[in-house]
Amino acid sequence: MVKKVLVVAGASGGHIFPALSLIEGLVKKDNQINLLLVLPRRSQNVCVIEKNIKVEYISTAVIKLCVSYKNLKAVVDFIKGTFESLLILLKYRPDVVVGFGSADSLPLVLFAWFFRIKTLLHEQNVIPGKANRLLAKFVDKVAISFDKTKDLFSVNKQKIVLTGNPLRSSLKRVDRLGALEFLGLDQDKLTILVMGGSQGSRRINECFLESMAVLAGRFDIQVMHIAGSNDTDFLTNAYKELNLRAKVVAFLGDMQYAYSVANLSVCRAGATTVAELIHFKLPAILIPFPFAYGHQLENAKVLEEQGAGIIIEENVLNAELLRKALVELINDPGRVEKMSRAYEGFPSSDACNLLIDEVLKI
Repeated sequence: MVKKVLVVAGASGGHIFPALSLIEGLVKKDNQINLLLVLPRRSQNVCVIEKNIKVEYISTAVIKLCVSYKNLKAVVDFIKGTFESLLILLKYRPDVVVGFGSADSLPLVLFAWFFRIKTLLHEQNVIPGKANRLLAKFVDKVAISFDKTKDLFSVNKQKIVLTGNPLRSSLKRVDRLGALEFLGLDQDKLTILVMGGSQGSRRINECFLESMAVLAGRFDIQVMHIAGSNDTDFLTNAYKELNLRAKVVAFLGDMQYAYSVANLSVCRAGATTVAELIHFKLPAILIPFPFAYGHQLENAKVLEEQGAGIIIEENVLNAELLRKALVELINDPGRVEKMSRAYEGFPSSDACNLLIDEVLKI
């Protein structure tokens, strides 16, 4: 019987949010299970962890192939984090270790394998990260979010299971009028949801704002903009100058309200964002983050190929191109509705419960 589960994740919201979803689901499934979440210290500003979740922080850091003081410090931190991971494992003695990717999870998952503790990996993206490609060779089970990911792991396909990407239970569609009131937005306007990822995106924020400078007077629209901490004040003031109704926040924990009011979105294509777009069937203009091994571009292609999204790559992104894409969608409600219906082509799955079942099975 599983009594203790240790969950380890990287520093980004794309790793942390599904990890939190799993923990939340396990608590509901069996409140006798003892759960521990392990995160890198640099993740502490990414999101707020509820007080009822036990968390340990480790000192791992991103190591780059260059010679610099910063990189030397990263190597020292990684070594320190490796020892911290070992001590946590020996102290906690879990029955199962679940890794959600990134190099931060490498030491804990490998130590778990060495001590013959059952292990499961979850891959959120279409293209597996380097850490998960390596760890897949050692773990007992690999859970994936997209079917095409199966062929990208060089392991026995019997150990791979399609679960989907777990979402928080709070992410359910709410009454639109209530959500509009909660956000302070108008009832009769077309609502565009803008998101630049967990840290925000200056490039998306500026291009979208420049687009709105032309569109604000032409269309009856309003904006729900999740801007990141650096651009919140700047965008709030800019929308006021444009006399455009907008709700601007650095971060929104209650994302169900934003998704429930939006008619379309302009956003990145992180794994969690894509899973949420699928869940809420929200048409999107996708601007994938161009780095991190092209993960987001491949995620975005899943939506574009289904007819639910339009990709604008960042290397060609400008205000005119974004404005043109927005005008085409705003002028064609039938196309927006068709994009929303395209999500019906995705298989529906209860990703969190499927993942929980795999954890408990091993």
